Amino acid sequence: MSHVLDSLDRRLIEETQQGLPLVAKPYQALADTLGINEDEVLSRMERMQERGIIRRIGLVPQHYKLGYRYNLMTVWDIPDEEVSRLGPQVGALDYVSHSYERPRHLPLWRYNLFAMVHGRSEEEVNEKVEGVKALLGEHCRDFRLLNSTRILKKTGLRLRKRGGSDSN
Repeated sequence: MSHVLDSLDRRLIEETQQGLPLVAKPYQALADTLGINEDEVLSRMERMQERGIIRRIGLVPQHYKLGYRYNLMTVWDIPDEEVSRLGPQVGALDYVSHSYERPRHLPLWRYNLFAMVHGRSEEEVNEKVEGVKALLGEHCRDFRLLNSTRILKKTGLRLRKRGGSDSN
């Protein structure tokens, strides 16, 4: 499977790597910038996803700017056979931005379900953690709260523009 980009695919990635335009029709705006039609933008993006060049297109919220200053990564010890059923339920909660399974590293780390919980106050976050705990019910054997102390980089692949003298 070839992952070579043609010049238009490369330009499309370059134009979107800082995010989609914040306009009513972002794909049309991209098309206008690239001198093609919106259907071509969509078909190229779909093709790059199918080829694994683009993994996903999704929203990356900036929680602090939205007023959600209390953010906890919660880690849960639940039976492995329940993760595929309960993980998506936890991730569907409106106050959980993402949840995923991670391998245990016994005996030091027994947690296999991670879920990021956001709130506007410490009390609100604690209530939401109780909501996750209630959803997991009898399957919750233990959990820990890992408090965010800083915002980490939230970006994907970055292509250099061609012709630059950048050494990155």
